[in-house]
Amino acid sequence: MEKAELISRIDSALDDVRPHLAVDGGNVEVVDVTDDKVVKIKWLGNCKNCNMSIMTMRAGIEQAIRVKVPEITGVEAINGLVL
Repeated sequence: MEKAELISRIDSALDDVRPHLAVDGGNVEVVDVTDDKVVKIKWLGNCKNCNMSIMTMRAGIEQAIRVKVPEITGVEAINGLVL
């Protein structure tokens, strides 16, 4: 599978979470997917400095991605938050 197609599937999965982030003025962007299927994301807006972002990452972002794109092995924020 091409990386562009994989990123498109991940973006689609994140569309389920984005409305919840937008309520608080935030969003998330897929930056890359590594060869070992780790998704690199970037927090946007208010999510960048939110103290709840680790919980959002585990309960929202990672869960949404793994349900719709099960071949993903992990999710990592480029600001250093690793799961």
